[in-house]
Amino acid sequence: MKVFKFGGASVKDASAVKNMAGIVLPYATKQPILVVVSAMGKTTNALEKLLDDWLDQQQYADNLNHLKAYHLQIAQDLFPANGAAIFQQLEASFIQLEHLVTHASKEKYDEDYDQVVGMGEVISTYLVSAYLQQTGIACQWLDAREFIRTDTRWREGKVDWDWSEKLITKEVLPLLSMHSVVTQGFIGGTVGKKTTTLGREGSDYSAAIFAYCLKAESLTIWKDVPGILNADPKLVEETHLYPQLSYNEAAEMTYYGATVIHPKTIKPLANRKIPLYVRSFIHPASIGTQISDAKLDYIIPAIIFKPHQCLISFGVRDFTFITEKNLSTILHALANLNIKINMMQNSAISFSICTDQQSRRIIALKESLQDDFAIYFNENLQLITVKHYDEATIQQVIDRKEILLEQKTRHTFQVLVRE
Repeated sequence: MKVFKFGGASVKDASAVKNMAGIVLPYATKQPILVVVSAMGKTTNALEKLLDDWLDQQQYADNLNHLKAYHLQIAQDLFPANGAAIFQQLEASFIQLEHLVTHASKEKYDEDYDQVVGMGEVISTYLVSAYLQQTGIACQWLDAREFIRTDTRWREGKVDWDWSEKLITKEVLPLLSMHSVVTQGFIGGTVGKKTTTLGREGSDYSAAIFAYCLKAESLTIWKDVPGILNADPKLVEETHLYPQLSYNEAAEMTYYGATVIHPKTIKPLANRKIPLYVRSFIHPASIGTQISDAKLDYIIPAIIFKPHQCLISFGVRDFTFITEKNLSTILHALANLNIKINMMQNSAISFSICTDQQSRRIIALKESLQDDFAIYFNENLQLITVKHYDEATIQQVIDRKEILLEQKTRHTFQVLVRE
């Protein structure tokens, strides 16, 4: 049993969907596979903007129509002669999407976010499934929300592993004995049939959940890069491909901000020793990177850039020291607002954290703590992490940059700079 995951770039237009079908075909004709698909292209970003425009009382109809036209064009290119059913399905989906958008409220922002943004994957898989069937691949569309069961932690749904595994084993596994299955990444469902999302870019995690529950032979994530590189080639001139990585190394790289794989992807695979392959859908014959329990003697320094960061500093108002009680108050507020710490540092009179720049949550954080602390912000920052650093690599990343925060351990160097 193999699980394949295709991200937004691999299904961004009709040509990309056809290429994706060409990758799936040789495998699916030998034995059924489970295919996890993301929203097409930049649809998730467009849906986020659509929701925000509605809530901010901005004009939203043009963006909705543009998004609809984008998907209809892909459908017309994929089904020029015979696709009446898929066009009806798309029409119904966009009616549902508009209903979800226009019934959203700021008071339930995270919950409504999941209902709206999760539609991107639903619409994408309708198109992909129908096209695979048209090319002769026996497959069935499946609603991931009925099988990946989560709590109501909106935008970061916590998976009920036991329940999900029972559902997938009982209902999905028998389907895969007959034909391939196409399902969504990024989304799950509550007991009350509400959509939850598993965290931004969470389709990789979805694929890992299915692989774990199916006890799959392997999971392959198809990307627009040749595998896992030691740095982003858009930011570093000379990069190196890792042919192999251990689960631990890959997990740490994703924790620090490497975007090739979602941070939660590794754990379920490692628990069942399911190998993960990261391969290129542009050059599908290339071998890519294998992540397993391999032991490696030497690892090239990995440079990880995490943009759009915010440095928040908390100072006590009465000029006393930062105490454990102060830290407890701050950390409790961060946990309640689901604000993750990417780096932290404390002095006698202040406590500083680096976190993702999320305006709504940071404003809520300030409102909840401003009576107890003097709070200062630095925005539009970049966090750079070097794993297995050497001095030459450190000098390379800090050259001509304004440093706001810096930390070094035995194997990891981190620095927060202005972008």
